[in-house]
Amino acid sequence: MNVKVDPNALDPIETASIDEIRALQLSRMKFSIKHAYNNVLAYRKLCDEKGVHPSDLKTLDDLKLFPFTTKQYLRDAYPFNSFAVPMSEVVRVHASSGTTGQPTVVGYTQHDINVWSDVVARSIRAAGGRSTDKVHVSYGYGLFTGGLGAHYGAERLGCAVIPMSGGQTEKQVQLMRDFDPDIIMVTPSYMLNLIDEMERQGVDPQEMALRIGIFGAEPWTDEMRNNIENRLGIDAVDIYGLSEVMGPGVAMECVDTKDGPTIWEDHFYPEIIDPNTGEVLPDGEYGELVFTSLTKEALPVIRYRTRDLTRLLPGTARPMRRIDKITGRSDDMLIIRGVNVFPTQIEEQILKLPELAPHYEIVVAKQGNLDIVNVRVELTPEALNADHDIITKELQHHIKSVVGISTKIDIAPAGTLTRSEGKAKRVTDLR
Repeated sequence: MNVKVDPNALDPIETASIDEIRALQLSRMKFSIKHAYNNVLAYRKLCDEKGVHPSDLKTLDDLKLFPFTTKQYLRDAYPFNSFAVPMSEVVRVHASSGTTGQPTVVGYTQHDINVWSDVVARSIRAAGGRSTDKVHVSYGYGLFTGGLGAHYGAERLGCAVIPMSGGQTEKQVQLMRDFDPDIIMVTPSYMLNLIDEMERQGVDPQEMALRIGIFGAEPWTDEMRNNIENRLGIDAVDIYGLSEVMGPGVAMECVDTKDGPTIWEDHFYPEIIDPNTGEVLPDGEYGELVFTSLTKEALPVIRYRTRDLTRLLPGTARPMRRIDKITGRSDDMLIIRGVNVFPTQIEEQILKLPELAPHYEIVVAKQGNLDIVNVRVELTPEALNADHDIITKELQHHIKSVVGISTKIDIAPAGTLTRSEGKAKRVTDLR
């Protein structure tokens, strides 16, 4: 007799004790490190150079003995030398865009695809999604992991998936009117674009079924969350992931707390390190997020440096730990006249002014020997007759007092700045 499993029920690990989670992690970590060491020549070489062997892992704390892996480690293995299984066992390949260098290539066995589908299904459920929902996926399909990751996870939960992908903004909104989805999965910057188009078409969000937005693939602030929620009347929650570790679904914010993404620690073990020294920092301290995969077959990653800056926090809605909002990436940080600046810090100040839309561009250049920062912002349609001088001075003051840099502000009319159809490009550095 087949027992019917409720797709909307929590996985047992989501209610397990911390001791049970740690015991499972240690068992799986031993497998993962041994699997990588035995089957990936480049990783074995890293370990041998450091004089460490998989048998040295006796406790979770021993993970710090092992070498870090990085994006460059994966680029050097391009295309398939980082895989720990033969290509005959690989059922899918994804890759990063490679806009800043050689792309990183990731592979998946059927087991990996199943695990990925499970954690994304778990994530959608944690966001308040249910098997009866329709899910509109506006993440890009293709080599980027967003679209297919969201798609397979939503199907695994039992949802009806609308595989729209990115772009065709007018058509996106028309289909949202016609199909009336309950959930949308998309980058937050493109969601702003879709909201603008809804308003242009006269769509009343209150007449739509849409109740949940699952946003990821780029850092976004609580101010942007408030902007989206207030304009759409939905719950906006944060999904976290990166291709090298799995894709979307490594961590997910729970809708009942909205206090940072819960890491699915039965599959991904987190550390926070000092980005300069590599020293492991205690929970609660800010630093760079590092992940070790515990169950991946095709591409195990051990102590992978994400470059994302955050901190680990105790569990709330689930026993597993959370990450705080990503404040930025160590490789996205701008140094302006000796001051460390992240684009999200400027975004927070822009969104505090009701006259300004959540679209902006930052251009950094040199004037003689000095750095100059030009922030281009856009008025909301309601602020057509707003006083530009007052807004400029107020925004300059907020950025100077909070971020610590002087800026030139250019105010553009509503709807004139470039719109994102995927991950937003906020910064142009001309130095």
